[in-house]
Amino acid sequence: MAVSSEPSSTSASLLQRVRRLDPDAWERLSALYGPVVYGWCRRAGLHESDAADAMQDVFRSVFRGIGEFQKDGRSGSFRGWLWAITRNQVRLFFRKQGRVPQAFGGSDARQRFAEQPDGADDPEPDDAEVRRQILHRALDLVRGDFTPATWDAFTRITLQGEAIADVAAALGLTDNAVRQAKFRVLRRLREELDGQI
Repeated sequence: MAVSSEPSSTSASLLQRVRRLDPDAWERLSALYGPVVYGWCRRAGLHESDAADAMQDVFRSVFRGIGEFQKDGRSGSFRGWLWAITRNQVRLFFRKQGRVPQAFGGSDARQRFAEQPDGADDPEPDDAEVRRQILHRALDLVRGDFTPATWDAFTRITLQGEAIADVAAALGLTDNAVRQAKFRVLRRLREELDGQI
């Protein structure tokens, strides 16, 4: 039993498809990054409904500016760009409300936040948990792009650490078919994440 070829309609990266205003790409982008943006808004002190509103404002800004975003050494990563937009939206929200954010971490955290100038170059949170969440969401999103045999081979080798020969024997595949399955899924993940993890 050979692992069949997968659909090629997803060969362009997620960000390239978003720039072309592909509705499926926008849905995937919001599924991947929406919870991250919402979490950043909540950690900055926004209440649930305010964080949801700010998240929508962030994605409106992304929609307006995605054509200008260039991933290179000068402008940084998409996540960094998204963080900057989120940070600015949170600050705008607090300015409009005329109130001080209720940052997690108590009065010390609130004081540090208040002391930062509006134009401060806050570093993007380096949160391994955020990267893990994005990766798990990406895995869920791309799973439907593959046959069950391809997905099973990939998960057994990559996620469960089984040996190629053992997976091939268990699935009735050749060693090469198992390697190809792993390669196809990893390539698809790279396209979906566009180097963001």
